[in-house]
Formats: sequence, structure tokens, C-alpha cells
Amino acid sequence: QVQLVESGGGLVQTGGSLRLSCAASGRTFSTYGMGWFRQAPGKDREFVANIRWSTGSTNYADSVKGRFTISRDNAKNMVYLQMNSLKPEDTAVYYCAAKSPWWAAAYGYWGQGTQVTVSS
Repeated sequence: QVQLVESGGGLVQTGGSLRLSCAASGRTFSTYGMGWFRQAPGKDREFVANIRWSTGSTNYADSVKGRFTISRDNAKNMVYLQMNSLKPEDTAVYYCAAKSPWWAAAYGYWGQGTQVTVSS
């Protein structure tokens, strides 16, 4: 059973940085795609970034391009989201997700989420 556990959220001022971590366990993830999503109060969950585990190729939402970086550590089975130049509109619960194979339409595994709050 795949388990995803996020950490690293918190309160930060506008312009600050945070790094979110996602510990993945229960499978060999070489065929998986991993993603970060977020959900702000009263809004739908939205895509932030994804990475293909085997190649490291990435995609980003336009709203975070140039500010956020997704990466993975194969040896530690970790996925990271480095968030720089944070804005109040980045405030949300951030979720780590996984899908197999990497080209699957939907993510089948989700973490519990970690809160990110950006104060103005």
C-alpha cells in the first residue's frame, strides 16, 4: 500500500521560502508520477507541479512557474517542493500525490496535507 506523508508547512511572510517534503513508501516508485496539489479555503483543489520519478521531468502550473521547484531523491524515496517568493495567494493546504503509471490520468494516492500560510 502506497503511503505519502507531507511535512514542512508553516507560516511565512510574503517573499519568504518554504520547502515541503513528501515521504513515499510501500512501492518501488520508478514507474510513478508524483505531484503536488493545493487547496485554498472555499476553492477547488488545483495542480501545482509534477515530476516523473524515473526521468525527473517536471511540469508546473503557470501561477508557480519560476518560483517553485519540484524534485525527488531516489535513494530516500522523497519528493520535495521548494517554494520561493511566496505570496498570500499561495496560502493553502498542500497535498502530495502519486499515480502509476506516470501517464495515468488520475492520481490514486494522496497524503494528508500540510498547511502553508503566507502572511502579507
